[in-house]
Parts: sequence; structure tokens; C-alpha cells
Amino acid sequence: MRSAARLYAVQALFQMETSGQTVEAVVREFETHRFGEVFDEVEMEEGDPKHFRKVVDGAVNWQAKIDQMTDRALVAKWPIDRIDPVIRALFRAAGAELVDMDTPPKVVINEYVDVAKAFFPEGKESKFVNAVLDHMAREAKPTAF
Repeated sequence: MRSAARLYAVQALFQMETSGQTVEAVVREFETHRFGEVFDEVEMEEGDPKHFRKVVDGAVNWQAKIDQMTDRALVAKWPIDRIDPVIRALFRAAGAELVDMDTPPKVVINEYVDVAKAFFPEGKESKFVNAVLDHMAREAKPTAF
């Protein structure tokens, strides 16, 4: 359920950025309509609502710090505002767990690399996500390595 909550958190953060909706409106929509929703006869997993809220709230509350960490992990000529908005949302969700939660960094990296694979199954994005998150994790929690 936490893995599903992470996927939903990335979707929610993406939706907030692209639609301009408030965190409260998006969280309410996901918890009441998206968790367990049926798409093309496939039922989506239930997400852990507590973990989902912590990730989304942490991403919003710590966004400036997370974006700065992400910028430091990216190449100088490729700032966070130039990357794909789904990946940007993913970095913010993962950053929330690294900055504001007790999730072990290696778990954060593995879980969000899997999220990247779900969104980009054919691409190289998961390797890019892995490299950036590794850099961010070493900055946020150096004693874990």
C-alpha cells in the first residue's frame, strides 16, 4: 500500500502543478475517488492514505529545499524547471521522504525508480531518476551510506 501511495503522490503533485489546484483539493480527490478506482476493467490498488498525505504534505512544505537538492544533483545546464513535470513531481515526492521522513534512503531510491518505470516503461528515465536520487539521498542522509 505504501508503494501505491508513492505512485499516487507523484500523480497528485503533477496534478497540483499542472492544474493549480490546492493540496487539500487534490488530496481529497485522490483519497475519495482515485484510490481503488477501476480503469479499463483493472482496479487500481488502494494506497496507504497516511503515507500518501505525509509525502504530499512534505513535498509541498519542503519544496524549496527539495528543488535545491535536485538542482545540485542535476547538471548545471539542466535545472529542475527544464525536466519533465512527471519526473519533477517524482523528485519532490522522493525528496519529501528523504528530508522529512524516516524511510531508509535505499528504499526511497528503489521505490521511486519503480515509479519511474511505471510512468516510462520504455525509456531511460529510470536510470536518470536512480542517479539523481542517489545524489539527493547522499546529501540528505549521508550517514546512511
